[in-house]
Amino acid sequence: MAKAAAQFVVKRAKPGRIHEVLSTLGNEIARDIIPVGAALPPEPDLEVRFGVGRGVIREAIKTLAAKGLVSVAPRHGTRVRPRHDWSLLDRDVLNWLVGKGEPDRELLLEIQEVRSIIEPAAAALAAERATQEDRLRINTALAAMETSHDLDSAIEADKAFHLAILDATHNRVFQGFRGAIDTILSTVFLVAVGSTGWFDDNLPNHAAVAHAIDEGNPRKARGAMEQVLGFTRSKLAKKKSGSAKSPITPRPAKPKTKRKQYVS
Repeated sequence: MAKAAAQFVVKRAKPGRIHEVLSTLGNEIARDIIPVGAALPPEPDLEVRFGVGRGVIREAIKTLAAKGLVSVAPRHGTRVRPRHDWSLLDRDVLNWLVGKGEPDRELLLEIQEVRSIIEPAAAALAAERATQEDRLRINTALAAMETSHDLDSAIEADKAFHLAILDATHNRVFQGFRGAIDTILSTVFLVAVGSTGWFDDNLPNHAAVAHAIDEGNPRKARGAMEQVLGFTRSKLAKKKSGSAKSPITPRPAKPKTKRKQYVS
């Protein structure tokens, strides 16, 4: 009985140990601590470093390989692949690339280019296919954006808006971008905080998307989403080229206004 309980604890703990190894190695690869072309340390060294068994190391490396970060070959070891082979829309890979410090704005601009291809088309499909429940979710998220009073709820409302539109396409491939868009929005939002006029000025564009979907007008929905993303991209480009201000610059209080500011 005691042996079975011990085995149960080990089995439950193993995924956590795999995640720890995976996250550490993924971050080190993304930050060029282990650069492209370099070999990862041998399995026995990694076992000692992380205090885990060979099975944990192999599972972590297998996941890195599945995400395109490493290749595994007999007699050549495990080596970091070129960045163009990485699954850059994978949630984990994006998180590792973005990191906890100042995000790479070149990467964010490239991501915005991808969004400008995906999301306007998704908005157009949503205008054609959205159910009453889909439209309710989109408009509920928009209302939450308009009334939110803190950063956390603002981020969640903004994500909910864009993800509800992806879901309203009823296209499984578009819906497959949910994890990437979720991660991207969190990053873009945090970079945007503190830029004067950034959020308020883009909120009407979000409303225009929702209204076009309500009307069932794909052309207007596509155009409105292009406005949303174009505005964000222009602000990111300006901030990259000129602003030395902190991304979290305090603002003067605005009396008697409840409109919150939004970005993505």
